[in-house]
Amino acid sequence: MKRTKGGEEASNGESPPEACKKVRTETSEEPEAVAASESPHCDWSLLPQEILLHIFQYLPLLDRAYASQVCRGWNEAFHMPELWRCFEFELNQPASSYLKATHPDLIKQIIKRHSNHLQYVSFKVDSSTESAEAACDILSQLVNCSLKTLGLISTARPSFMEVPKSHFISALTVVFVNSKSLSSLKIDDTPVDDPSLKVLVANNSDTLKLLKMSSCPHVSPAGILCVADQCHGLRELALNYHLLSDELLLALSSEKHVHLEHLRIDVVSENPGQHFHTIKKSSWDAMVRHSPKFNLVMYFFLYEDEFGPFFNDEIPVTHLYFGRSVSKEVLGRVGLHCPRLVELVVCANGLRPLDEELIRIAKHCTQLSAIGLGECEVSCGAFVEFVKMCGRRLSQLSIMEEVLIPDHKYSLDEIHWEVSKHLGRVWFPDMMPTW
Repeated sequence: MKRTKGGEEASNGESPPEACKKVRTETSEEPEAVAASESPHCDWSLLPQEILLHIFQYLPLLDRAYASQVCRGWNEAFHMPELWRCFEFELNQPASSYLKATHPDLIKQIIKRHSNHLQYVSFKVDSSTESAEAACDILSQLVNCSLKTLGLISTARPSFMEVPKSHFISALTVVFVNSKSLSSLKIDDTPVDDPSLKVLVANNSDTLKLLKMSSCPHVSPAGILCVADQCHGLRELALNYHLLSDELLLALSSEKHVHLEHLRIDVVSENPGQHFHTIKKSSWDAMVRHSPKFNLVMYFFLYEDEFGPFFNDEIPVTHLYFGRSVSKEVLGRVGLHCPRLVELVVCANGLRPLDEELIRIAKHCTQLSAIGLGECEVSCGAFVEFVKMCGRRLSQLSIMEEVLIPDHKYSLDEIHWEVSKHLGRVWFPDMMPTW
């Protein structure tokens, strides 16, 4: 239908494009000067610094630096202390890394003008020793700041482990001595040692709440025990299994210590046939009595014949991940001795169906709400029974399609509808792992 400016049908036979031209002509006759005079003049250089600060916080670092060159007001906002409390140094070698590095001139400017403002700092480095050494050089210059959090992140090994130990310890000690209120420390895969941990405790025992130090071969059980004995506010701890001891668990369970919220243990085998010690059930019981709601997260990267010391007694693990093949026997013990289990991921098992093991886990692990199965085998009938027993508390069910073996009860086409019925939502098998 042909319409004109007022929406009425065109009666003079004009086509819609011609009518539109008339409308545009009539509208364009309004003086542009009047419209300009009615709109207030906007001077971006007069924006309040509080608003500029809020905008700058969302800008990438390079764009932020460019914006600081617009005018004096924006440059002043660029140097506001609040903008530099949180900073991540990205260090890499351009020839061997895809990461975008923090420009060296900017690093010099930060150290010169903003080191005393830094509070939440992290270093992201590639696998090169040069990048790790550059991070240590920066740490050594942070003598005028009191950090609250520090994270050393290696995107790939070896990184910090290839830095001379004396260089790394010297740089880290600068931070430990000058930071009197360090609350979070992430130093996985680093050459930190017992003496440097004593410096950490001597200066930050009242404030340290989070410590992540998996794969730190120079730390002994006595070194981590010193931290637990003195840092009574520690709420999160991540370490390798060789540092775990009955004494450590009892220290974390003492009356002086706050309730632990998160304990992550990495159980890693460096060589086939490696021996692992056993933790007493009484030590785990003491932890549960002291911190009944704490999460115990365990990552296992073992060979099948190395699981002997594990899951023979009740253990309060809540999140359990098997990164290598694990036997039916071990999974059967998990079903019997892990009553607090919330999440289970099995990356590989072999070619023997896990029907009985899954049913046992569903029966005894009454808090289980997430499960992932990779290179395993489960009959469709047993899988449906497992889902039926767990019911709608299974908020995450990630099962590879190849895992499910059709039987006399269900085919692959039928299992989708049956599982969806018990979950109360639409469910399909995964085409690839999602964990």
